[in-house]
Amino acid sequence: MRSAIISLLLVIVVCLLGGAYYLWPRFERDAPKITFTSDSDVLGLAPMEINVTDHGAGLKSLTATLSVNGAEHAVFSEQYSQPAGEKTISVALSKIPGIKEGPAILRVVARDDSLWQFFRGNEATIQKNLMIDITPPTVELIADDRYVNFGGVGVIVYKASADTATSGVRIGDYFFPGFQGQIKDHPDYFIAVFAHAYNVPPDARAMLVVTDKAGNTKDMPVVYELKNVKYKKSTIAVSDSFLQGKVAPLLTDVNARQGTPKDVFTAVNKRLRKENEDKIIAVTKKLTASMLWKGAFSQLSNSKVEANFADERTYTYNGESIDTALHLGYDLSVTKHYPVEASNSGAVAFIGDLGIYGNTVILDHGLGLFTLYGHLSSIDVKAGDSINQRQILGNTGETGLAAGDHLHFGVYLNGVAVLPVEWWDPKWIADNIEPKLAGRGSEAIAQSQQLKSPRKAAKKRRR
Repeated sequence: MRSAIISLLLVIVVCLLGGAYYLWPRFERDAPKITFTSDSDVLGLAPMEINVTDHGAGLKSLTATLSVNGAEHAVFSEQYSQPAGEKTISVALSKIPGIKEGPAILRVVARDDSLWQFFRGNEATIQKNLMIDITPPTVELIADDRYVNFGGVGVIVYKASADTATSGVRIGDYFFPGFQGQIKDHPDYFIAVFAHAYNVPPDARAMLVVTDKAGNTKDMPVVYELKNVKYKKSTIAVSDSFLQGKVAPLLTDVNARQGTPKDVFTAVNKRLRKENEDKIIAVTKKLTASMLWKGAFSQLSNSKVEANFADERTYTYNGESIDTALHLGYDLSVTKHYPVEASNSGAVAFIGDLGIYGNTVILDHGLGLFTLYGHLSSIDVKAGDSINQRQILGNTGETGLAAGDHLHFGVYLNGVAVLPVEWWDPKWIADNIEPKLAGRGSEAIAQSQQLKSPRKAAKKRRR
């Protein structure tokens, strides 16, 4: 009898321990975590997002209220039948009728599915004092361009209200930010250098976009006449010796070298090229907010342009088309191992092996502008070095996917390849950039350029 009682007690103890082991996680004591994805203390027409997580028992309920002028507005409320580990909620003023500008309090309450606190669960509450602002920022265009080359760049100067957080020119899929503090006698003015890129439709509309700290946005069309630039098409025959001597060695995967000639070529011309272009974009999107160059850029001395920007190349092997690519720069030839000069002053943003471009140097000239020097046989500068115009960077060569000794020269604006020849042209710099840096408006610039005829002066800008 006694042994039976002991056995029963043991069973009860085991059951209690098992139940405690099973239920203990349900009694977890960590409250949910509430974080605002933005540290802004201003709420405008753009939604404000809040991230709520509970990786223990999971979320059971979530509410958010906005108190304005003594009135409380429910902006979010959910109960979860199945505990949720994470939720992101959006506070949008557009869903709350009658909201007026002024101070407000945003309150978020999250409760988890724990059995702690006498089965009520753990609760987290956060309050954020906000200022509601639904007035868009103001913007005034000071100077712009009458003409922009297809594939080239334009420059605008504008003044935006003091609450501006971000601004710049958007065209197609690209955004080119504006920078303050570069205009003579006007530290509050912005300058934006933008591209009507070679791969953006001619009829695409450029917009000056200004956004304030509350997320309110003001758009203004940037109007110019797009000047057509005809880009060439060429056909290049790929030989077995080129495949074996230049293309295949660029593949680090030995197995990839064993494919058909077409497979080997496309692995380099398509996949490796894409990797290299992605690297260039990453380097040339790290912007310096001050101008590091002065005046016109220099073409490599004594050089001849052998291949053009945005040249559409079709590659053939044994008479069959095997791939295509765009050549995003100029090929400049002089003599073998010729000293490569910096086209303008700046700082070294990148040095190293860049796949199809071989040994490469990329210079940062500020305001989103970069130049690239590829196929070098040697490099004589280090990353971070300050560079003067015509300082020697290295020597030309035939590293990478180069059929002979030359310099591949490219110009990039905020990650976008642009027409290099403009930057070599002192007149283009004098007409399009220098007057704007001097703080002159569009009318003063137009008058100084002495337009040739009243008919041309009155011509409506169009695209």
